[in-house]
Amino acid sequence: MNAKKRRMTINQSLRLITGFILLIFLSSCSKNSDTTDDLTGDWKRSAEFDGSARTEAVTFTIDDKVYIGGGYDGVNRLNDFWVFDQAIGAWQKIADFPGVARNSAVAFSADGKGYVGTGVDDDDNKLKDIWEYDPGKNTWTRKADFEGTARYGAVAFSIGDKGYIATGYDGSYLKDLWEYDPLSDSWKQKPSLGGSKRSDAVAFVYNNKAYVVTGVNNGSYLNDFWVYDPAANSWAEKRKINSVSEDSYDDDYGSNILRSNAMVFVMNNKAYLTCGVQGGAAGSTWEYDIDNDTWIQKTAFEGSAREGGLGFSINNRGFIVTGNNSSYRFDDLWEFLPDATKDDNDN
Repeated sequence: MNAKKRRMTINQSLRLITGFILLIFLSSCSKNSDTTDDLTGDWKRSAEFDGSARTEAVTFTIDDKVYIGGGYDGVNRLNDFWVFDQAIGAWQKIADFPGVARNSAVAFSADGKGYVGTGVDDDDNKLKDIWEYDPGKNTWTRKADFEGTARYGAVAFSIGDKGYIATGYDGSYLKDLWEYDPLSDSWKQKPSLGGSKRSDAVAFVYNNKAYVVTGVNNGSYLNDFWVYDPAANSWAEKRKINSVSEDSYDDDYGSNILRSNAMVFVMNNKAYLTCGVQGGAAGSTWEYDIDNDTWIQKTAFEGSAREGGLGFSINNRGFIVTGNNSSYRFDDLWEFLPDATKDDNDN
């Protein structure tokens, strides 16, 4: 059984088990949850991705342009790459990724270049090769292999002129962190994430710190939330993302934020988490106030609920694209307007 099919089988079992547990938990929870009648935010369809529908692709951003490629179309792993210019709402095909086609890989940008690596191929091989994309030359160059174990389902991010890869699955769940220096083309291991090992988490960056949240470990969705400060070279824990405290700030959380294989993007001082696996393909959307370490629920994603899509921000606007639910893969692009009233006529 290949890796994608195995992951889908594992996910399907996890959804059934977790859905039952969530139903029992939410029915017995003593804290009250608000209805969705007063939620704010509007999802608006945008310029549809020009490539084929896919899931578990990768993305990085350079100079206000978004690059997307790779992934799985339901039959094959892919190696095509595309660039999106949001200013004119247009997609353009660029040089194909020259490494083996893969899904569940990671990508980041650093020092004006894009980097893609790890993932899993058609032969169930976990990967650790790293490739650099030069947008000025439209060329790819192989760089020093990732020095952690070959893996898929990891997270990646960039801070300053360095790139980072963390967590994932190499046959076991992981929580290690590695820093990449493009100038020396070298890797250095950094302190591991302080909480649970995990795969299929999300990561975002705000004020030169990286936040890692959600994900799965041994059949359980995770509630711990961590931030990495490269200046201090240390991790700090944030509040849990379910209602476990005796204070009122998390009364509406329930277990509704918990999920894996979700999408995230940042606008202003807020992060937005949407979709993913949550007992089934999820569509709920949550806004995280980074400065106050609190979450509020927003209007649910208005397209088909999905997992394995991509979230990105450009010019302080947040988008999601691609992904899958059940046997369907998607190529639609959506923008989220967090303060708008839901408008069914723009989708």
